[in-house]
Amino acid sequence: MPSSEPVALQGPLSRHSRFVQRLERRYGAELALLPAGVPTRADMEQACDALLARGHDLGAALRILRQIVMHRLVVLDCDQGAPLQDITTPVTALAELALERASQYACAALEQRHGQPQAPDGSAVALWIIGMGKLGARELNVSSDIDLVYVYECDGETAGMADGRGRLSNHEFFARAARALYALIGETTEHGFVFRLDLALRPNGNSGPLVCSLAALEEYLLAHGREWERFAWLKSRVVAPRAAIEGGGVQRLREVVLPFVFRRYLDYSVFDALRALHRQIREHATRRASGHPSRANDVKLSRGGIRELEFTVQLLQVVRGGQFPELRCRPTLEAIARLVQGGLMPPATGEALAQAYIFLRRVEHRIQYLDDQQTHVLPTRDDDLAWIAATLGLSCCDFLRELDAHRELVAQEFDRLLGGPEKKASSSCNGGACPGPRAQPSPASDAAPDLETLAAQLPPALAGRVQAWQTHTRVQELRERSRERLALVVQRTGGWLTEGRVSEEAAARLLDWLEPLLRRESYLALLLERPAVHEHLLHLLGAARWPARYMMLHPGVIDELAGGAILSERFSPEDFERELALRLAALQSTGEDDDENLLDLLRRAHHAEVFRTLARDVEGRISVEQVADDLSLLADSVLRVTSQWCWQRLKGRHREEPRFAIIGYGKLGGKELGYGSDLDIVFVFDDDDERAAEVYPAFVRKLINWLAVKTGEGDLFEIDTELRPNGNSGLLVTSFQSYADYQQQRGSNTAWTWEHQAMTRARFVLGAADLEPRFDAVRQAVITAPRDLRGLADEILAMRERLRAAHASSPEWFDVKHGSGGMLDVEFAVQYLVLAHSARHPELQDNKGNIALLARAEDAGLLPAGVGRGAADAYRTLRLVQHRARLDEQPARVPTGGLGAEREAVGALWVGVFG
Repeated sequence: MPSSEPVALQGPLSRHSRFVQRLERRYGAELALLPAGVPTRADMEQACDALLARGHDLGAALRILRQIVMHRLVVLDCDQGAPLQDITTPVTALAELALERASQYACAALEQRHGQPQAPDGSAVALWIIGMGKLGARELNVSSDIDLVYVYECDGETAGMADGRGRLSNHEFFARAARALYALIGETTEHGFVFRLDLALRPNGNSGPLVCSLAALEEYLLAHGREWERFAWLKSRVVAPRAAIEGGGVQRLREVVLPFVFRRYLDYSVFDALRALHRQIREHATRRASGHPSRANDVKLSRGGIRELEFTVQLLQVVRGGQFPELRCRPTLEAIARLVQGGLMPPATGEALAQAYIFLRRVEHRIQYLDDQQTHVLPTRDDDLAWIAATLGLSCCDFLRELDAHRELVAQEFDRLLGGPEKKASSSCNGGACPGPRAQPSPASDAAPDLETLAAQLPPALAGRVQAWQTHTRVQELRERSRERLALVVQRTGGWLTEGRVSEEAAARLLDWLEPLLRRESYLALLLERPAVHEHLLHLLGAARWPARYMMLHPGVIDELAGGAILSERFSPEDFERELALRLAALQSTGEDDDENLLDLLRRAHHAEVFRTLARDVEGRISVEQVADDLSLLADSVLRVTSQWCWQRLKGRHREEPRFAIIGYGKLGGKELGYGSDLDIVFVFDDDDERAAEVYPAFVRKLINWLAVKTGEGDLFEIDTELRPNGNSGLLVTSFQSYADYQQQRGSNTAWTWEHQAMTRARFVLGAADLEPRFDAVRQAVITAPRDLRGLADEILAMRERLRAAHASSPEWFDVKHGSGGMLDVEFAVQYLVLAHSARHPELQDNKGNIALLARAEDAGLLPAGVGRGAADAYRTLRLVQHRARLDEQPARVPTGGLGAEREAVGALWVGVFG
């Protein structure tokens, strides 16, 4: 039985490592070359130079350096309890140093005989050494091999010697350099090796050439790159030479790799690939352990080991990283933190996985400290096991218990995420935040019927459509697995239709939605992986025409259904703007923050939020007023973020923050925006700088373009600036003083009454803080100005008649907005009340919306008892009828006899206001 007490070992614990004992016997004289503490790259450079000065060649110096660094790390880890990062960072720095020195040496030697590799234009071409896996993530373990891919920028040939001899193709030159690198780093000599080199992740694996050009890599990833290779390239980075890392060429490499790893939309197609890869790993581990029970205790490859933990994290990154650039990071612990921050992993799960990762990695290191073997299997000797436990401050019993607990947690999270047959129940992903299937069998195991067989199984409403797919070009061009996914999705839809769980209209609209998207395989994968998403999508498609059309225009929004909290939350401007800031920072970190990407980023974020509101609306989770509130807050946030980004990217801007403001009118001003509403806006500035008259018009033109231009992701808003001073004939942006003078009737050019009506619903949306109280003062002055009440009423009544005449409907129908007793009657009556009485009744001055103002007017005695609140209730009902009609893309009207009580209440208001 293992001991329940930590084993008492004599002397420093590191001395019990057989590896350390060998190092001290062989390299005792060299150990002092490293200064005290955690080895840094600079420390290693100095030690390497000292070894070279003692007469060692580069290969020997690097190997001896490796041995003394490893000795230091064992001491730090086992005797001083160093953090995991203090071990993995120096090992990574050692690898980078070795690759830097070896590549410089190898290429210099080759250049002496063949000249420098050149591009067709004569510029120099360098070899890029790409670190994959743990090297790319700066997470190397102490006995790790290093996964490398060698890439050079372009084909060409070397300059040759002065007499023209010795020329080589760039490919052959760098292939020779790669072989020289192996000799310098990977070969075993009397001093061992520096690192084992593994080139299996290069294009076409071990059957491919040692090196490839950037163009060849791009062609391979586009045409032949497999799903599992996306996980390999997720952690890739150029690790040497330093000159290449600092040069501009690496950006071109990033432009090739990023679109391969991260797809633009939520990408569930990787689940099948990871399941297959995971099956291979577990089968391989089982074969290795067959007849050797001790090998089953592999902390890396066995169930619940390091590999499964890394896959869990990487899967979430790859699935979501296309939309969320902030998830694109290499180190595992950092990725876990970002997943938690992004709401894709509950904090408790993230903390538990982080602790498991640290514990498993520390155990892995101790296994390797014993004999410097590349193994991850727990030792079978009791004394070795006791030593590992003691270095962790644990007894054998506690060590094994903690190890089992961490591995069980990792295994459960991994199985839950993949949803395979071995899945175990886990409640760690509360609220459905983690995008994994819920208690579903692996879709890969389902039998997919061919289209003809499928059509015969379906209700008549779907059968004809599916029958036609047999000759549909897009369907015929699908890969086999995608056709299987399509068949399974449609089969499930037909089953639900037969059961009565979804409507025939919803099922037909799903087929309409799928047809133009068949080449985007990730959507089929998402629906198949997540039946709850599939069913929710059908429900939304069947609810009304506008949601269905919106999802066809912006199919990427269904990604939002993968998050379980979509229905229970409300829009948060702070969260929205913080997430956009994170994504901007992530794009800046990878050099992708060009205008096109930012325009698309804004549109995707806006469409996603509109869709979330739409889903809550259709499901009856929020009222019409709450829909308007959330859409208005969203518009404010989009305007705020877009203004900030445009100003920062404006050429010729003359200050850090603009002296500028946006005034919202109409539905934006009244916070009553609906789906697809345009924005009524006036732009003003207050800046004495001599350049202001040129800068602000340029800024506003750029801002309007960013908001209104259509990209591949659609647009944001139509912008209406007709309410600016002098309308369409006026300046696009005016000085604040000119705006104030125009509104307050100062000078010869002043606002009309209808513009003062609009001012009742105007509000300060954003801008320089000191402009807000100044705008509020102008608005108050306008709406409280002395007026001839009879003249005011006549002008408002005349305007109302013009609008009614322009929107006349047939006698059989009542137009909810324009008809007599409709919404416009309420709005015009409220505008009159505000302009006529707010000077004596300050409670009417607030821009609180028609419903609240009607109640205040009644309380002030300006309306008969019950009339204001009755009209407010009627207005609320009319808005709801209009809202539902627009959702179904129908005219907002009812038969003339309908809504009689509401029309009567509005009529009473009209009489109470205008007589």
